[in-house]
Amino acid sequence: MEKFCNSTFWNSSLLDSPEADLPLCFEQTVLVWIPLGFLWLLAPWQLLHIYRSRTKRSSTTKLYLAKQVLVGFLFILAAIELALVFTEDSGQASVPAIRYTNPSLYLGTWLLVLLIQHSRRWCVQKDSWFLSLFWILSILCDTFQFQTLIRMLLQGNNSSLAYSCLFFISYALQILILILSAFSEKDKLSDNPSFTASFLSSITFSWYDSIVLKGYKQPLTLKDVWDVDEKLKTKILVSKFETVMAEELLKSRRAFQRRQQKKSQRNSGGGLNGLNKNQSQSQDVLVLEEAKKKQKKSKTTEDFPKSWLVKTFFKIFYVIILKSLLLKLMNDILTFVSPQLLKLMISFTNDRNTYVWVGYIYSILLFAVASIQSICLQYHFQLCFVLGLNVRTIIMASVYKKALILSNRDRKQYTIGETVNLMSVDSQKLMDVANYIQMLWSTVLQIAFSIFFLWIELGPSVLAGVGLMAILIPVNAIFTTKSRAIQVKNMENKDKRIKIMNEILSGIKILKYFAWEPSFKEQIHDIRKKELKNLLAYGQLQAMIMFFLYITPVLVSVVTFSVYVLVDSNNILDAEKAFTAISLFNILRYPMTILPMVISAVLQASVSIRRLEKYLGGDELDTSAIRHDCNFDTVVQFSEASFTWDQNSEATIQDVNLDIRPGQLVAVVGTVGSGKSSLMSALLGEMENIHGHIAIKGTVAYVPQQSWIQNGTVKDNILFGSELDEKRYQQVLEACALLPDLEVLPGGDLAEIGEKGINLSGGQKQRISLARAIYQNLDIYILDDPLSAVDAHVGKHIFDKVLGPNGLLKDKTRLLITHSIHFLPQVDEIVVLENGSISEKGSYSTLLAKKGLFARNLKTFIKQTGPEGEATVNENSEEEDYGLMPSVEEIPEDVISTMKRENSLHRTLSHRSRPNSRHLKSLKDSLKTRSMNIPKEKEELVKGQKLIKKEFMETGKVKFSVYLKYLQAVGWSSVFIIILAHIFNAVASIGSNLWLSAWTSDSKIFNSTNYPTSRRDMRIGVYGALGLGQGIFVLIANLWSTCGFTHASNILHKQLLNKIIRAPMSFFDTTPSGRIVNRFASDVSTMDDTLPASLRSWILYFLGIISTLLMICLATPVFVVVIIPLSIIYVFVQIFYVATSRQLRRLDSVTRSPIYSFFSETVSGLPVIRAFQHQQRFLKHSEVLIDNNQKCVFSWIISNRWLAIRLDLVGNLVVFFASLMMVIYRDTLSGDMVGFVLSNALSITQSLSWLVRLTSEIETNIVAVERINEYINVENEAPWVTDKRPPVGWPSKGEIQFRNYEVRYRPELDLVLKGITCDIRSMEKIGVVGRTGAGKSSLTNSLFRILEAAGGQITIDGVDIASIGLHDLREKLTIIPQDPILFSGSLRMNLDPFNNYSDEEIWKALELAHLKSFVANLQLGLSHEVTEAGDNLSIGQRQLLCLARALLRKSKILIMDEATAAVDLETDRLIQMTIQKEFSHCTTITIAHRLHTIMDSNKVMVLDHGKIVEYGSPEELLKNPGPFYFMAKEAGIENANSTTF
Repeated sequence: MEKFCNSTFWNSSLLDSPEADLPLCFEQTVLVWIPLGFLWLLAPWQLLHIYRSRTKRSSTTKLYLAKQVLVGFLFILAAIELALVFTEDSGQASVPAIRYTNPSLYLGTWLLVLLIQHSRRWCVQKDSWFLSLFWILSILCDTFQFQTLIRMLLQGNNSSLAYSCLFFISYALQILILILSAFSEKDKLSDNPSFTASFLSSITFSWYDSIVLKGYKQPLTLKDVWDVDEKLKTKILVSKFETVMAEELLKSRRAFQRRQQKKSQRNSGGGLNGLNKNQSQSQDVLVLEEAKKKQKKSKTTEDFPKSWLVKTFFKIFYVIILKSLLLKLMNDILTFVSPQLLKLMISFTNDRNTYVWVGYIYSILLFAVASIQSICLQYHFQLCFVLGLNVRTIIMASVYKKALILSNRDRKQYTIGETVNLMSVDSQKLMDVANYIQMLWSTVLQIAFSIFFLWIELGPSVLAGVGLMAILIPVNAIFTTKSRAIQVKNMENKDKRIKIMNEILSGIKILKYFAWEPSFKEQIHDIRKKELKNLLAYGQLQAMIMFFLYITPVLVSVVTFSVYVLVDSNNILDAEKAFTAISLFNILRYPMTILPMVISAVLQASVSIRRLEKYLGGDELDTSAIRHDCNFDTVVQFSEASFTWDQNSEATIQDVNLDIRPGQLVAVVGTVGSGKSSLMSALLGEMENIHGHIAIKGTVAYVPQQSWIQNGTVKDNILFGSELDEKRYQQVLEACALLPDLEVLPGGDLAEIGEKGINLSGGQKQRISLARAIYQNLDIYILDDPLSAVDAHVGKHIFDKVLGPNGLLKDKTRLLITHSIHFLPQVDEIVVLENGSISEKGSYSTLLAKKGLFARNLKTFIKQTGPEGEATVNENSEEEDYGLMPSVEEIPEDVISTMKRENSLHRTLSHRSRPNSRHLKSLKDSLKTRSMNIPKEKEELVKGQKLIKKEFMETGKVKFSVYLKYLQAVGWSSVFIIILAHIFNAVASIGSNLWLSAWTSDSKIFNSTNYPTSRRDMRIGVYGALGLGQGIFVLIANLWSTCGFTHASNILHKQLLNKIIRAPMSFFDTTPSGRIVNRFASDVSTMDDTLPASLRSWILYFLGIISTLLMICLATPVFVVVIIPLSIIYVFVQIFYVATSRQLRRLDSVTRSPIYSFFSETVSGLPVIRAFQHQQRFLKHSEVLIDNNQKCVFSWIISNRWLAIRLDLVGNLVVFFASLMMVIYRDTLSGDMVGFVLSNALSITQSLSWLVRLTSEIETNIVAVERINEYINVENEAPWVTDKRPPVGWPSKGEIQFRNYEVRYRPELDLVLKGITCDIRSMEKIGVVGRTGAGKSSLTNSLFRILEAAGGQITIDGVDIASIGLHDLREKLTIIPQDPILFSGSLRMNLDPFNNYSDEEIWKALELAHLKSFVANLQLGLSHEVTEAGDNLSIGQRQLLCLARALLRKSKILIMDEATAAVDLETDRLIQMTIQKEFSHCTTITIAHRLHTIMDSNKVMVLDHGKIVEYGSPEELLKNPGPFYFMAKEAGIENANSTTF
């Protein structure tokens, strides 16, 4: 080597001086070759990678040119240097070989660099990470040569002046190039800067600056957030997941079958003994047994294919997992370098003979180590969080996908709420675990390392401390498992509470009609009480856990130091040992804290994984029994088909044989519960096959009995994803009689429909559902009673225009379930069902001639309707003069399957081909003309067209008043005590540090022989006492805060519930229930769990940081100068970050709710989606929604990393400057002071970043309080009870008077009732008729004050109803509503939630409602559990239960909203008779959709456009040709006696 460069290669004496330096030869060989070697080794890989992943070549930019030019200059410089060497060589002096080799190497290197930079034009990311590293390395290595050359020149050694100048120029150029490579180049292919970011920009996340700035200036919107990388899009992730999942699930299923076989072998031995005992047992014992069995079944965990999900995820993401593992390992190793450097710093201060430059090198090393550590850690987190996000995305999308194909049996096990939970809660839990999964091994590694280094410092005494830790771990574990159990219990309570809340919201109208709110409010309060009790217990346990966690390091250091000093009198505690040990204990504190948390998160996730494995591994819908076959002439063919809803129960459809030919119209009739709908479901493949099969030829359209409407415009609902064909669209609207409705709806066909079609009447929903099917233009139409909720006129119109022989569907095959007997003569074939099998089939005339079941049913019916059935209908009656559209229906809500009674059987035949009535034509034209003017008005929405208000998203800073509101709920005295306790804790912590510093300075005064025992004991005692004090103050603060926060949760939830339950009906019409449930679910749970934890930690960290800075300033007051600019940077970063992060969190929650509501919408409409085979379209939409949410979360993750890198820098600078001060002022400082300051400074970095994170977390979580508060301020309806109580026994007569009464639905809408005046006398029977939108339902809503008067008044028995409390009013009226809503709970609870009536009274009511036999046959009788929304009862039975409710009430006023919708003719007759007999003493108001029900009323009220157009007895009204006369004529009623019941 010496020959090679003609000078000394290494001389260690050069370092042993205050002016240390390295030999020039070493600098020119080793330090030059390190960066070059790095470049040449990695370049081939780099070029290969570029070649493989190349894209289109991008255009040349200024930045690229600048870099190439600079490298070109470097090349020229190397060439000049080589030329110089040659010129020198021609002289006499021999030139050392090094002068040839280096320039030559450089020539090759710069060419290589040019090549690499040029090749990056084909990449999206223009800057190469490894070139950046090369520049950094090169500059660092050249720095040594740089300062050596400068020193030589200063000493006057000019021998190599030219060489030095060339070196300085190239050094400057390299620095310039490094600065240039920090800038990122944009790329046309991608507007997302993360793809194009340069290496330096991406390790510091500087590419994210633009969003942070934008977020600071104005609240971010969804457009500002960049899309995630294609590789992370839902679609690609899910397809990867599915391929791997298929293999893993298969393996797992095999293992499961093996387990089952083993089990069955084990069990086959012991199951044959006790079979004969049961025979003689009495009925009730059996009932009890059943109930017990049920409980047992739910307790034993059922077996299913397990443990495939984690393997699947590992196989997909192993690269990310390994990368993050390596980064974490680097970080963990570097963590332990800092305490060693600290030890060196202390010894440097204590040893005055060490050169100062050593101190500077230690300071720089401290800073460098910390910075590399930060970068590794942040990158590790970045990878882990993205992994977590991907896992969440996959789960959400897979759960959605699975829901579309899950078999009915498996689907029954989950309510919609539970499936949404899988998507929301469980995916979140897995996401959290994925974020911290590496901590499992990392914490163990850190603990092992800490103990190893402590052993080196303090020898075996460490074991005392570690032993103490080991003892405390099981103590913590016990607490953790206890609190875990409490949380599980609380989850159950929460589920129950949300379930009841859901029901309250879906049945809110019924609760208001019956004044039942208090009962349900009590139910929720009871559950909430249990929940809060658990919360308190949980908080206390957490406080104990925190106490132990906090006191562990303190106790451990006390114990370790005490043992160390006591074991051997030669052991004296000096600064090096004490403070190195303390910084190691500080490192140890983090893994000890985090390990239990990670373990509990893993445990929670394991529960979620089980649930997900069960759901995602569930059986799929088996449609193998439905064959799509094109080779036969029938369109639908049932052969020996038997189907069931549940494999364990008997067949619902039994041995059906049925052939349907193309173009036939087949009617399916039968009594309630005879299996008509099930037959259709079997055809759609929704049921489980027992034997036989069904063959179908062609595509299927389906109109369900309960119409399913999406939240969107009317147009969207009808088009259902198809292209718009204007002509066909208008045709369909006209055929379905939707044009008149669109006239009424604000915004026409662009009117928005609320969730579940909340703002449409039942008839409108049914017709939109029908229109959707017709518009799709498919081959086979399955129509499940589409005429049930519509009215006679409309029904006839639809039959003629759509279903009948001349309708739009005349060439299609139609299966029609119907109860409208008068259409039957026109169908090709009638199929009569009885108990799930076909009892007879044939045409109308054949079946009548047969005199079978069908003929008998028909006869009883005709007998009732009397001889006057045949009525002639005026072709173009003058209806339009009275403004009455031919549709007299108004049914708000999901009315289901109304079975029509119709008197004229024959007239339909005689008037089959009725031409279009004139006014329909004109209406269509009017719509056309309107649509021409639309573009002008398009800008402003029609008033009232937007029903669902956009979710209110607070922007900007959370108002301070929200914090005040929360703290006020906690209680000011509590707040004061909590803060005081924390301050005492901080004081104790400073004290113990200062005491330790004083203790270690003893080692300078005394040596081991003369250290006084009394002094030693005092040092140990005080140090221990201060440590214990810290723990106790934290414990007091935490216990107190638990009580305070629980109190706040209680108060705010109570206020929220009271307000929501008292909100007026209009609030529920305009607010989707999901949004309200969200307040009760996620926001309340944030307020219960997350917010208190964040607040507690915030105070702790905040005071911790303040005390650390105070301590540093005490030691070196000059440090204040450094603190000020650093604090300014810190605050700036925090302000910028918090604004962006907060808005991203809001965007996250706003983009998340649509995923869930779309999901629940999908689940409720599954049969329709499947029938139309639109699964793919819905999947796509769901993927778009998830991607939207994903990009917000992704952006939020990046914002956290952006922040963390910057805060780490601030923390590292604190350490750097503190250590610099120690070097500069080392003459005035002692080693113990240095140790004291630096060990505190080292712990500050983590605290700083936690503080900002907690600040933003609190801001994020306080949003929950803000959102709850928003609903606490909702306006209320009138008070339930006022000072003015109605007289006892009111209303005794039941007289109702309307005086000029006006009402509107919402302030911005027009009046719906316009000045109604009429008197209803005691015990009168009134029928109310009128077309859709005439105001019939508004009339009932006004009586119950669901709508408050806009003018005028209603009096009942002389009392103005507006003057008394709502409950006083509503408890005295009875309504039989149109849609029978039930709640989950016992039958008894559904009839009498307040337990006001005896069992006898309830049985009596059930008997009158014709339900007694049904209920008596149930195993549990009145305690029979009704499921969510009454799904386990048929619609007819639900309707009868509503009748029983009314019978129990026995009030003087009864309102009937044509409730005979869903029952067959026989039951209908029974209901009518019951009502006539039982309510004969009442004033009855019936809202009729069919005139026969009201022909025996005392008076009929005809409403139109909110006014009474006629009011009088039916006889009077039939005499003069007014609106009622024409309606009656249309329905075939000539005089008042033509239909009497």
